[in-house]
Amino acid sequence: MTTRWTPGRPAARPGPEAVGEPAGRGPESLNLWNRGLGTVPEEVWDRTALRVLILAGNGLTGLSPRIAGLRRLHTLDLGHNALAAVPEELGELTGLTRFLYLHDNRLTELPRSLIRLTRLRYLNAGENPLTALPPDLGSLTGLVELRLQHCALTVFPESAGALRNLRELWLRGNRLTELPGSLGGLKELRELDLRGNRLTGLPDRMAGLPLLRRLDLRSNPLRELPEWLTGLPSLEKLDLRWTGADERSPVVRELTGRGCAVLL
Repeated sequence: MTTRWTPGRPAARPGPEAVGEPAGRGPESLNLWNRGLGTVPEEVWDRTALRVLILAGNGLTGLSPRIAGLRRLHTLDLGHNALAAVPEELGELTGLTRFLYLHDNRLTELPRSLIRLTRLRYLNAGENPLTALPPDLGSLTGLVELRLQHCALTVFPESAGALRNLRELWLRGNRLTELPGSLGGLKELRELDLRGNRLTGLPDRMAGLPLLRRLDLRSNPLRELPEWLTGLPSLEKLDLRWTGADERSPVVRELTGRGCAVLL
Protein backbone atom coordinates (compact mmCIF):
# COMPACT_ATOMS: atom_id res chain seq x y z
CA MET A 1 0.00 0.00 0.00
CA THR A 2 1.41 3.40 -0.93
CA THR A 3 0.75 6.90 0.30
CA ARG A 4 -0.24 9.52 -2.23
CA TRP A 5 1.99 12.59 -2.25
CA THR A 6 0.24 15.92 -2.42
CA PRO A 7 2.28 19.02 -3.36
CA GLY A 8 2.39 21.43 -0.46
CA ARG A 9 1.77 18.75 2.18
CA PRO A 10 3.80 19.56 5.35
CA ALA A 11 7.12 17.74 5.26
CA ALA A 12 7.97 15.06 7.77
CA ARG A 13 10.78 15.88 10.12
CA PRO A 14 14.12 14.78 8.58
CA GLY A 15 15.74 11.71 10.08
CA PRO A 16 19.28 11.54 11.49
CA GLU A 17 20.80 11.34 8.00
CA ALA A 18 19.08 14.47 6.70
CA VAL A 19 21.29 17.32 5.59
CA GLY A 20 22.09 20.20 7.90
CA GLU A 21 19.90 22.82 6.26
CA PRO A 22 16.16 23.45 5.98
CA ALA A 23 14.55 20.80 3.78
CA GLY A 24 11.07 20.67 2.33
CA ARG A 25 10.90 24.46 2.27
CA GLY A 26 10.84 26.63 -0.79
CA PRO A 27 11.17 25.68 -4.44
CA GLU A 28 14.76 24.41 -4.11
CA SER A 29 14.23 21.78 -1.39
CA LEU A 30 11.84 18.85 -1.20
CA ASN A 31 11.67 16.62 1.86
CA LEU A 32 9.62 13.44 1.37
CA TRP A 33 11.31 11.56 4.18
CA ASN A 34 9.47 8.52 5.56
CA ARG A 35 6.21 8.99 3.65
CA GLY A 36 5.77 5.34 2.67
CA LEU A 37 5.38 6.35 -0.95
CA GLY A 38 6.47 3.12 -2.60
CA THR A 39 7.26 4.98 -5.82
CA VAL A 40 8.41 8.50 -6.54
CA PRO A 41 5.58 10.67 -7.88
CA GLU A 42 6.24 11.66 -11.50
CA GLU A 43 5.73 15.34 -10.71
CA VAL A 44 8.88 15.28 -8.59
CA TRP A 45 10.97 14.88 -11.74
CA ASP A 46 9.44 18.08 -13.13
CA ARG A 47 10.93 20.17 -10.33
CA THR A 48 14.18 20.90 -12.10
CA ALA A 49 15.08 23.78 -9.77
CA LEU A 50 15.58 21.41 -6.83
CA ARG A 51 18.88 21.61 -4.99
CA VAL A 52 17.97 19.21 -2.13
CA LEU A 53 15.84 16.07 -2.55
CA ILE A 54 15.16 13.71 0.35
CA LEU A 55 13.46 10.42 -0.56
CA ALA A 56 14.67 8.32 2.38
CA GLY A 57 12.44 5.78 4.09
CA ASN A 58 9.85 5.28 1.36
CA GLY A 59 10.24 1.59 0.49
CA LEU A 60 11.41 2.51 -3.00
CA THR A 61 12.32 -0.46 -5.19
CA GLY A 62 13.17 1.50 -8.33
CA LEU A 63 14.15 4.95 -9.50
CA SER A 64 13.21 6.59 -12.79
CA PRO A 65 15.94 7.57 -15.26
CA ARG A 66 14.18 10.95 -15.23
CA ILE A 67 16.27 11.77 -12.20
CA ALA A 68 18.90 12.88 -14.72
CA GLY A 69 16.83 16.02 -15.26
CA LEU A 70 17.51 17.30 -11.74
CA ARG A 71 20.84 18.80 -12.76
CA ARG A 72 20.86 21.41 -9.98
CA LEU A 73 20.79 18.92 -7.10
CA HIS A 74 23.68 19.25 -4.67
CA THR A 75 22.17 16.84 -2.10
CA LEU A 76 20.30 13.58 -2.70
CA ASP A 77 19.10 11.21 0.04
CA LEU A 78 17.96 7.75 -1.11
CA GLY A 79 18.77 5.97 2.15
CA HIS A 80 16.56 3.47 4.00
CA ASN A 81 14.76 2.14 0.93
CA ALA A 82 14.67 -1.22 -0.91
CA LEU A 83 16.62 -0.29 -4.02
CA ALA A 84 18.39 -3.23 -5.68
CA ALA A 85 19.89 -0.88 -8.28
CA VAL A 86 20.11 2.80 -9.10
CA PRO A 87 20.09 3.99 -12.71
CA GLU A 88 23.27 4.92 -14.57
CA GLU A 89 21.67 8.33 -15.06
CA LEU A 90 22.71 9.12 -11.50
CA GLY A 91 26.13 9.91 -12.92
CA GLU A 92 24.63 12.78 -14.91
CA LEU A 93 23.96 14.71 -11.70
CA THR A 94 27.36 16.36 -11.81
CA GLY A 95 26.04 19.19 -9.64
CA LEU A 96 26.01 16.80 -6.66
CA THR A 97 28.68 18.47 -4.57
CA ARG A 98 27.53 17.93 -0.97
CA PHE A 99 25.82 14.70 0.04
CA LEU A 100 24.75 11.44 -1.61
CA TYR A 101 23.06 8.89 0.66
CA LEU A 102 22.54 5.38 -0.71
CA HIS A 103 22.83 3.51 2.58
CA ASP A 104 20.43 0.84 3.87
CA ASN A 105 19.26 -0.46 0.50
CA ARG A 106 19.75 -3.74 -1.38
CA LEU A 107 22.50 -2.65 -3.75
CA THR A 108 24.96 -5.32 -4.85
CA GLU A 109 26.90 -2.84 -7.00
CA LEU A 110 27.19 0.86 -7.65
CA PRO A 111 26.67 2.28 -11.13
CA ARG A 112 29.91 2.80 -13.03
CA SER A 113 28.69 6.30 -13.93
CA LEU A 114 29.07 7.30 -10.28
CA ILE A 115 32.72 8.14 -10.94
CA ARG A 116 31.59 11.22 -12.86
CA LEU A 117 30.58 12.88 -9.57
CA THR A 118 34.05 14.29 -9.11
CA ARG A 119 32.94 17.20 -6.91
CA LEU A 120 30.91 15.11 -4.45
CA ARG A 121 32.20 15.55 -0.88
CA TYR A 122 30.22 12.90 1.05
CA LEU A 123 29.11 9.43 -0.04
CA ASN A 124 27.39 6.91 2.20
CA ALA A 125 26.69 3.54 0.53
CA GLY A 126 26.92 1.46 3.71
CA GLU A 127 24.50 -1.24 4.83
CA ASN A 128 24.21 -2.66 1.31
CA PRO A 129 25.24 -6.17 0.14
CA LEU A 130 27.92 -4.65 -2.08
CA THR A 131 30.45 -7.22 -3.24
CA ALA A 132 32.55 -4.91 -5.39
CA LEU A 133 33.16 -1.24 -6.12
CA PRO A 134 33.88 0.54 -9.39
CA PRO A 135 37.59 -0.11 -10.09
CA ASP A 136 38.12 3.59 -10.79
CA LEU A 137 36.59 4.72 -7.49
CA GLY A 138 39.60 7.02 -7.14
CA SER A 139 38.04 9.34 -9.72
CA LEU A 140 35.82 10.73 -6.95
CA THR A 141 38.59 13.12 -5.98
CA GLY A 142 36.27 15.57 -4.21
CA LEU A 143 35.34 13.08 -1.48
CA VAL A 144 36.05 14.16 2.08
CA GLU A 145 34.12 11.32 3.72
CA LEU A 146 33.40 7.83 2.35
CA ARG A 147 31.20 5.36 4.24
CA LEU A 148 31.04 1.74 3.11
CA GLN A 149 30.32 0.10 6.45
CA HIS A 150 28.60 -3.29 6.78
CA CYS A 151 28.71 -4.34 3.14
CA ALA A 152 30.14 -7.58 1.70
CA LEU A 153 33.35 -6.21 0.20
CA THR A 154 36.29 -8.58 -0.16
CA VAL A 155 38.49 -6.17 -2.15
CA PHE A 156 39.06 -2.45 -1.89
CA PRO A 157 40.21 -0.91 -5.17
CA GLU A 158 43.80 0.19 -5.67
CA SER A 159 42.55 3.42 -7.26
CA ALA A 160 41.24 4.58 -3.85
CA GLY A 161 44.72 5.93 -3.17
CA ALA A 162 43.86 8.81 -5.51
CA LEU A 163 41.21 10.19 -3.13
CA ARG A 164 43.54 13.00 -2.18
CA ASN A 165 40.97 15.00 -0.17
CA LEU A 166 39.60 12.09 1.86
CA ARG A 167 39.54 12.67 5.62
CA GLU A 168 37.33 9.82 6.84
CA LEU A 169 37.08 6.25 5.51
CA TRP A 170 34.60 3.82 7.07
CA LEU A 171 35.03 0.16 6.06
CA ARG A 172 33.89 -1.65 9.18
CA GLY A 173 31.94 -4.88 8.91
CA ASN A 174 33.18 -6.06 5.52
CA ARG A 175 35.18 -9.14 4.47
CA LEU A 176 38.48 -7.55 3.61
CA THR A 177 41.56 -9.74 4.02
CA GLU A 178 44.01 -7.09 2.83
CA LEU A 179 44.20 -3.43 1.89
CA PRO A 180 45.85 -1.83 -1.13
CA GLY A 181 49.19 -0.19 -0.44
CA SER A 182 47.91 2.86 -2.32
CA LEU A 183 46.06 3.93 0.84
CA GLY A 184 49.38 5.34 1.92
CA GLY A 185 48.66 8.16 -0.51
CA LEU A 186 45.70 9.45 1.50
CA LYS A 187 47.65 12.31 3.00
CA GLU A 188 44.54 14.08 4.36
CA LEU A 189 43.12 10.99 6.10
CA ARG A 190 42.21 11.60 9.76
CA GLU A 191 39.99 8.63 10.61
CA LEU A 192 40.12 5.04 9.37
CA ASP A 193 37.56 2.50 10.60
CA LEU A 194 38.47 -1.12 9.73
CA ARG A 195 36.62 -2.85 12.54
CA GLY A 196 35.20 -6.31 11.91
CA ASN A 197 37.10 -7.36 8.80
CA ARG A 198 39.51 -10.26 8.20
CA LEU A 199 42.78 -8.37 8.11
CA THR A 200 45.90 -10.18 9.25
CA GLY A 201 48.17 -7.19 8.59
CA LEU A 202 48.43 -3.69 7.17
CA PRO A 203 50.46 -2.52 4.14
CA ASP A 204 53.75 -0.83 4.99
CA ARG A 205 52.92 2.10 2.75
CA MET A 206 50.31 3.20 5.27
CA ALA A 207 53.23 4.43 7.36
CA GLY A 208 52.99 7.61 5.27
CA LEU A 209 49.72 8.93 6.74
CA PRO A 210 50.81 12.13 8.48
CA LEU A 211 47.38 13.27 9.71
CA LEU A 212 45.81 9.97 10.79
CA ARG A 213 44.38 10.46 14.27
CA ARG A 214 42.10 7.50 14.85
CA LEU A 215 42.57 3.92 13.67
CA ASP A 216 40.02 1.25 14.57
CA LEU A 217 41.25 -2.32 14.07
CA ARG A 218 38.86 -4.10 16.40
CA SER A 219 37.92 -7.71 15.61
CA ASN A 220 40.60 -8.36 12.99
CA PRO A 221 42.86 -11.41 13.30
CA LEU A 222 46.11 -9.43 13.22
CA ARG A 223 49.25 -11.55 13.24
CA GLU A 224 51.40 -8.75 14.60
CA LEU A 225 51.44 -4.99 15.00
CA PRO A 226 53.59 -3.21 12.43
CA GLU A 227 56.37 -1.14 13.98
CA TRP A 228 55.58 1.80 11.71
CA LEU A 229 52.47 2.52 13.79
CA THR A 230 54.76 4.25 16.27
CA GLY A 231 55.88 6.62 13.51
CA LEU A 232 52.42 8.01 12.75
CA PRO A 233 52.90 11.53 14.11
CA SER A 234 49.23 12.44 14.64
CA LEU A 235 47.87 9.14 15.99
CA GLU A 236 45.71 9.81 19.06
CA LYS A 237 43.63 6.65 19.35
CA LEU A 238 44.31 3.06 18.32
CA ASP A 239 41.60 0.48 19.03
CA LEU A 240 42.97 -3.06 19.19
CA ARG A 241 40.23 -4.84 21.09
CA TRP A 242 39.59 -8.44 20.02
CA THR A 243 42.68 -8.57 17.81
CA GLY A 244 44.88 -10.61 20.13
CA ALA A 245 47.26 -7.69 20.65
CA ASP A 246 49.16 -7.73 23.93
CA GLU A 247 49.79 -4.77 26.23
CA ARG A 248 53.41 -5.97 26.50
CA SER A 249 53.96 -5.35 22.79
CA PRO A 250 56.74 -2.78 22.20
CA VAL A 251 54.44 -0.98 19.75
CA VAL A 252 51.69 -0.67 22.36
CA ARG A 253 54.11 0.44 25.05
CA GLU A 254 55.71 3.11 22.87
CA LEU A 255 52.39 4.52 21.68
CA THR A 256 50.97 4.53 25.21
CA GLY A 257 54.09 6.18 26.51
CA ARG A 258 53.75 9.12 24.15
CA GLY A 259 50.09 9.67 25.08
CA CYS A 260 48.21 7.74 22.38
CA ALA A 261 45.06 6.06 23.69
CA VAL A 262 45.52 2.35 22.93
CA LEU A 263 42.47 0.22 23.69
CA LEU A 264 43.02 -3.52 24.31
